[in-house]
Amino acid sequence: MSSIRRWLLVWLLVGAAVAIAGAAVATYLRARDEANALFDYQLSQMAASLIDAPFAAVPPDAPALGPGADALIVQIWDRNGVQLFLSQPRRELPQHAQLGFTTVATDSGEWRVFSTLAEGQVVQIAQPMSARRELAASMALRTIVPLLAALPFLALIAWVTIARGLSPLDRVADAVARRSPTVLEPLSETGLPSEVRPLVHALNGLLERLDHALLAQRSFIADAAHELRTPLTAVHLQAQLAERATTEAERSTALVELKGGLERATRLSEQLLALAREEPGVSERTPATVDLGATARAVVADLAPLAAAKSIDLGLNGAPGVTVRGDADALATLVSNLVDNAVRYTPSGGRVDVVVASEGDSALLAVRDNGLGIALEDRERVFDRFYRGSAAHTAGAARGSGLGLAIVKRIAERHAATVELGPGLHGEGLGVTVRFPR
Repeated sequence: MSSIRRWLLVWLLVGAAVAIAGAAVATYLRARDEANALFDYQLSQMAASLIDAPFAAVPPDAPALGPGADALIVQIWDRNGVQLFLSQPRRELPQHAQLGFTTVATDSGEWRVFSTLAEGQVVQIAQPMSARRELAASMALRTIVPLLAALPFLALIAWVTIARGLSPLDRVADAVARRSPTVLEPLSETGLPSEVRPLVHALNGLLERLDHALLAQRSFIADAAHELRTPLTAVHLQAQLAERATTEAERSTALVELKGGLERATRLSEQLLALAREEPGVSERTPATVDLGATARAVVADLAPLAAAKSIDLGLNGAPGVTVRGDADALATLVSNLVDNAVRYTPSGGRVDVVVASEGDSALLAVRDNGLGIALEDRERVFDRFYRGSAAHTAGAARGSGLGLAIVKRIAERHAATVELGPGLHGEGLGVTVRFPR
């Protein structure tokens, strides 16, 4: 696992080493230039001091003068080209002087040569370039060695500084570790550097959303347990009545009630599962292009037997090519809940119309009926889970769970759609319109 502390330390030290190496190269080049200027001046001054000095011709077996291989070589000629002086006969240098400064390459290396003509004499002084380079390297090394010696101390200071700089992250990690599903209070931003505050702000937002999700989950579980208790208790009682029935008619009536109770419990369970699947983060499918008209036709075909059993005229008016981006299964659940609610809350002999159309930049799905409708004072709350409007308690109304429109609302929000409640057919019943962005 990578470490920010180790990564920072390594790259700081690498940067310091590169900087020191660059400083060493720059120091060496600077020292070499200064040494060249100094030695060039020395050569010119030495040549000036030897002009018009009394020298005799050099004998062939003259001994070499000077302290060694790095010593200066001095050559002097008269106006006739006769060599008057040679400090190191064994060194090979040009025998014809080129006036001024030149750099000469020989088998023994490069030489810096200065030649001058005055008073009928040519004076040439040569110095090996290696002496200049050694002096420049020595000067650069004396400058860089203290920096190299300070590198371990720099590493220690960098380690301590990085550790102190990252300590707020450790505090944030400890604070997060102390949180639990029952205690999700926000993290304190006091004393934190500006670079860490966006992270803490994002974590606080996550903790807040998680707290709301857990609260909604606990509320959902409590409501689900309460809602399931009633139909399950009724099923249990109906099973006992069927068991205690003494006549075939009583047993048949009890079994019919038992079957109805099982159907209601099954539908409630299915709606609870559908609502749970629509919780944020539970069903994150890749959006696809969904034909809204085809989805509505499939739902109408599935619910046609239920409508026929109540003699309800269930019709579809679907424009071709109306598509939206989203989850096909979730959209089918949305249409199914709207049509199922309309059929269940419309009296026998009524009418339910399903419309799919394009309207500007939106795709429109409308389900209208001439049934019981929803009172105006209930329309703000009918999207809450397990809430049943006043019409649900009237005589002859279907027994619902109060989850249908809550599921519709949740799916619509996932698809950035809006849900509107209005009048139904001919001003009666209920009309539900869902607008999807295209």
